[in-house]
Amino acid sequence: MPTDLTAFGLPADLPDFSGPEFGPPALGSPTAEPEMNLTRRQKAAVIVRLLLSDGRTLALDELPEHLQIQLTRDMGKIRKIDQGTLDNVAREFIEALEGGGLSFNGGLQEALSILEGSISADTAAKLSKDEGVELISDPWKRLVEFPPEKLLPLVEAESPEVGAVLMSKLSTEKAAAILGMLPGERARRIAYGVSITSSISPKSVRTIGRALLAQLDAIPRKAFEASPVDRVGAILNSSTSATRDAVLLGLEEEDIQFAERVRKAIFTFANIATRVDPRDVTKVTRVVDQEVLTKALKAAQGDNEASAKFLLANMSKRMAEQLEEEIKAMGELNAKAADEAMDAVVAGIRELVNEGTISFLSEEDE
Repeated sequence: MPTDLTAFGLPADLPDFSGPEFGPPALGSPTAEPEMNLTRRQKAAVIVRLLLSDGRTLALDELPEHLQIQLTRDMGKIRKIDQGTLDNVAREFIEALEGGGLSFNGGLQEALSILEGSISADTAAKLSKDEGVELISDPWKRLVEFPPEKLLPLVEAESPEVGAVLMSKLSTEKAAAILGMLPGERARRIAYGVSITSSISPKSVRTIGRALLAQLDAIPRKAFEASPVDRVGAILNSSTSATRDAVLLGLEEEDIQFAERVRKAIFTFANIATRVDPRDVTKVTRVVDQEVLTKALKAAQGDNEASAKFLLANMSKRMAEQLEEEIKAMGELNAKAADEAMDAVVAGIRELVNEGTISFLSEEDE
């Protein structure tokens, strides 16, 4: 079992500070003071008190709970330390640090924590499961990094009280995103649950965190984060209209339901009129270069014409009039320039969506 001072970076095999060889100097020496017989734990308490009084910040909350309790009790029992004893304890501590070298006291759990991000998540999970240790001491450090869509099933499956604890640990933005995905009644119950989390103990919060993290770690990891529909949709978004139409036609012959879902995942210039909120058009005009926008509006014909009229109708009247004049004065565009301009407008809209600045309209909104 490691000694109490290993938490401060000292090697586990330090000699006992309470032995005679570590006592104060003999009487008559320049630093002689009356000797105080302190135990090893008491000397650790003295060092902690000395460092804290000097304004140092110590991560004592990372110590096991029983050591935190013992340290607090030892500090409470010590009333006064004479200067000679204080000097001796401090000197012994410094000498131990200088001779301690590099300490590895945390075992496999500390090693996993240090190597987090440097070894694969699969390897870390396997080691944790095989050896029966936690991946990290605080499960919430990992939990809060998961995206809302990964945490949503936990909120839906657990009790409102557990869901409230999870929501309380997340950032305001992420919690709001999850709350918006829940049915109204469920969202209200979890919101009420937040109001009764003030009395829950830190230990219970850690236990809940470990249980939730275990559920997420039990889900098999996927080779691809995006769904097949999203991956095919992203590819077709960057394809020419002729290629896109041909692929969709082929998909309908193979699997009409999959093809329909892919169509909904695709967003092209022709979809602007039905998928973009009219109130967001001014935001689009700010991120798309005006010359590029002019070319896109000039090139928009056939299926794309409705989107061009939609953009002009929902931007400022002054800007619309200016663009219409530029469109009339502009010469004809070749097919490549036309496609590049419309693709740039679509890319600008997708960037706004990815940032969360705007959102696509749902079928109900449409």
